[in-house]
Amino acid sequence: MNWISNYVRPKINSLFSRREVPENLWTKCDECGTMLFHRELRDNLNVCTNCGHHMYIAPRARFDALFDGGIFTEVTVPKPIEDPLRFRDQKRYPDRLKAAQKSSGEAEAMLVAEGEIHRTPVVAAAQDFGFMAGSMGMAVGNAIIAAAERAVALHRPLILFSAAGGARMQEGILSLMQMPRTTVAVEMLKEAGLPYVVVLTHPTTGGVTASYAMLGDVQIAEPGALICFAGPRVIEQTIRETLPEGFQRAEYLLDHGMLDRVTPRGELRDELATILRMLTGQGPIVHGELPAPVVAEVAIAPAPEAQPEDAK
Repeated sequence: MNWISNYVRPKINSLFSRREVPENLWTKCDECGTMLFHRELRDNLNVCTNCGHHMYIAPRARFDALFDGGIFTEVTVPKPIEDPLRFRDQKRYPDRLKAAQKSSGEAEAMLVAEGEIHRTPVVAAAQDFGFMAGSMGMAVGNAIIAAAERAVALHRPLILFSAAGGARMQEGILSLMQMPRTTVAVEMLKEAGLPYVVVLTHPTTGGVTASYAMLGDVQIAEPGALICFAGPRVIEQTIRETLPEGFQRAEYLLDHGMLDRVTPRGELRDELATILRMLTGQGPIVHGELPAPVVAEVAIAPAPEAQPEDAK
């Protein structure tokens, strides 16, 4: 047995060989370039701990942090017609859908759920920018209508988190028809006297901004979110002028009266519960319950027995 070849050499190689580190352990912030550990980033709701930049977060992860105890019930959404226009560009539309479903783990670009936020019953819908850029197609229209109908049936407020690149071109005019359909769904809530709160996240653009995303009773945005119909580059190319710094960002729109609030993601849960309880005439939010007071049992001494008259 050659102990140098069989033992010493492998031992030395193991000490000096380069250890491979999984690529998914660290995420680079798009804004400041800081490398963020995945657990630290997840615990901070995908917000950079160095500069506060709000990164992409999936609807289920958002709902886990939004609802009490991360408990919610998914609302069933009617399935639309598959590939109604038989659309094909570089890929067939069904192939793009399958790829998006595989990468996101979701059936479509919007998730609808019901649950409680600080014991305030709500219905919530969240758009997934990771699913074909959150584009608005018939499935998204069906989801918003299902969310509004569920909110009316349960007499609950509706919260909508928007994130989209606009209408879905693969569905053509059928996609654009979701703008009036979703407007009618919002009107159902108003007729029922139910609050409709919109949280605009990065980015919210195109036909989404021109319909349900700007019809809320209260308009809230996450910091730094791009909110517009046409993007800044398109506008600059059209008018051939340089736009102001921060144009069409959440803070700019707040200063110009298009938004009511700009709220960091970590504060949204308390903010939404407070606003909804105010709009529905409920008391302040309950952060927790104190245990019932323990009543100590006090031993009561028996009363002295009465002595007969002869004993006196």
